[in-house]
Formats: sequence, structure tokens, C-alpha cells
Amino acid sequence: MTTATPTPESDTALVQGILAGNVFAFERLMRQNNRRLFRVARSILRDDAEAEDAVQDGYIEAHRALAGFRGESQLSTWLTRIVVNQALARRRARRPEASDIALDTLVDEGSDDIIQTPETEAMRAELRRIIEASIDRLPEGHRTVFMLRAVEGLSVDETATVLGISAGNAKVRFLRARAQLREALGQHLGTLLEDVFTFDGDRCDRIVARVCTRLGLQPPAPPGLPAHEDEPPHT
Repeated sequence: MTTATPTPESDTALVQGILAGNVFAFERLMRQNNRRLFRVARSILRDDAEAEDAVQDGYIEAHRALAGFRGESQLSTWLTRIVVNQALARRRARRPEASDIALDTLVDEGSDDIIQTPETEAMRAELRRIIEASIDRLPEGHRTVFMLRAVEGLSVDETATVLGISAGNAKVRFLRARAQLREALGQHLGTLLEDVFTFDGDRCDRIVARVCTRLGLQPPAPPGLPAHEDEPPHT
């Protein structure tokens, strides 16, 4: 499923709403970007809890710097760059890590056309786990490029902008990452990529609530509960 690219007008309206103190505009900003930001932070840190913290810190920084946003790139690209920097800073603060483990050769003979049963669902879950582990084992410089290009669907130029590298470098890293994963997993990545590093509703709600609390904002009502009286009507 292809997600429509936000227009500059929608970014401008969102920024104006946030700067005017509309907490619901800030909630929309977070919910629209939470999954991408978590995935890119997770690809750098390889730890769910640290990735959540990096995303939250990124939102705090973005909220404080939002008045300086000039629309020279998409708002989502600007946010992703902030979270990438947060994740990289966290990784640098760690003790030096051991060298990456070489990928094992993992080939699965499967098909998306088979009838779904508890057994096949279990096999699918296991293959997803193997894919996630294999992505984690990609070389550091290739892993985040792969997540942004293959999983989040960013263009070469957007990926290069987010990571502060050249478009040519982004292309090379992506091709090498994809070749390594294909060698490890065969040709069965396609439809499973959408499921990797699952970003569920609880995690999304948790990030929104914690960021609002840290900024002294009243957290919006969780989905399914009555909204605050000052929430603008949905259109």
C-alpha cells in the first residue's frame, strides 16, 4: 500500500497548529511519523527500548526547534534527521561494540500462496524473526539505508538527505545491503518486510503520552475514549 506524500501546505498547516499550542496537531504529527522514526532508530540502536527513548528525545528537540522549520525539506524528513542524530548520539555513548557477526546463509523455501494455518503462521513468524535478525547483522552503514529505502519507501535523495550522505553512496549501500540479505534469505523478503520491527498501537500511544508529559502538555485521550472538550471536530 502506497502512502501519499504530504504536501508542503499540509506540513505548514501542521506546524502552524503546533506553534499555536494545539496539542492535537502535535499528536497528529507524532502518530503520522512514529512508525518510521521508531524503525530508523531501531535500525541504528538495535534495541527496542533505546529506540523508543531516541524517538521521544527527537520529538522534544523538534518541538523546541519547530519555530525554525523553514520547509526546505518535508517535515517528516526533518524529523527523521533529528531522530537519526539522537540515535547516533546514544550509540556513541555506549561502550565500543564487538564486530558485527557475519550473516549465516539462511534459505527458506516458502510461498505466500499457501493456505494459512496455525503451523504456517508460526513458520511465517519465525521467518520474520530471522529477517529481523539478519537486518540487525547488516554492516552499520548499510542497515539504516536499507530500512529507509526498502521498508519505509524513501527515495534515494530523501535517504541521502536524512543520513547526510551523497545519493550515490545511498544507492551503493542499499544495493549491497539487499544483496547480502538475498544471499542470506533467498528471494522471500518481499511481502514480509512490512511486518518487521512491529510497531503496535500500544507503543504509538506510549510515545505520544510520554512526549506530551515531558513537554507539560495534556495528553490526548487514547483512541476509543471520549476526546477532550477542546478537541477540534474531525472533518
